[in-house]
Amino acid sequence: MKKLGQIYEGKAKKVFSTDVPETLIVEYKDDATAFNGLKKGTIAGKGAINNRVTNYLMQMLEKRGIPTHFVKELSETETAVKKVAIVPIEVIVRNIAAGSLSKRLGIPEGTKLKRTVLEYSYKNDELGDPMINEYHALAMELASYDELRKIDEYALKINEILGAYLKDIGIELIDFKLEFGRLADGTIVLADEISPDTCRFWDVKTGEKLDKDRFRRDLGHVEDAYREVLHRLMGE
Repeated sequence: MKKLGQIYEGKAKKVFSTDVPETLIVEYKDDATAFNGLKKGTIAGKGAINNRVTNYLMQMLEKRGIPTHFVKELSETETAVKKVAIVPIEVIVRNIAAGSLSKRLGIPEGTKLKRTVLEYSYKNDELGDPMINEYHALAMELASYDELRKIDEYALKINEILGAYLKDIGIELIDFKLEFGRLADGTIVLADEISPDTCRFWDVKTGEKLDKDRFRRDLGHVEDAYREVLHRLMGE
């Protein structure tokens, strides 16, 4: 597979076209941002860790019935993926109150929610990725009703699979962000990434944060936390 021109660069990744139809190459960066890009920095080795963690978890989810855009890991920071049209909705899955949910609703951080909460955000950097609901999504034609039902179904199933899997290695899945895309035939698949950048991971016993909150909140030892997640998942 030959990498051709760059077609997109985001906060954490670059995307390139290839000489293989309907296949792209994603390259993960060490750049780190928070608060819709207001805080910027670098986390050494983050690109490689997020790439490998994402690929590991996506392959695990594929085996359990979740279709993804993953094709093949090409290097520590590069992965071949299926070309998708991203549904412009970020799905946030929450199990324990933290971050913006705690601030918005006054629920103390660390409170276990009585049921899993699904939230939608409209993917739009200029607007700051505002929260929306199903009615907004349908009115704006961001997705069809059937697509939203499928996205919800996958999100809850991913939460169930990941939550149990991570608890076995001593990680509590607090909340996480998912993105989905449409293949050329309209099939909805999991896209983007699942990593310490997009999930809140807390140590089950100590409550230590093993995710990007260490960068957001200036807690220090950010690289160590990312490496710990990789170590627990893959033994490295």
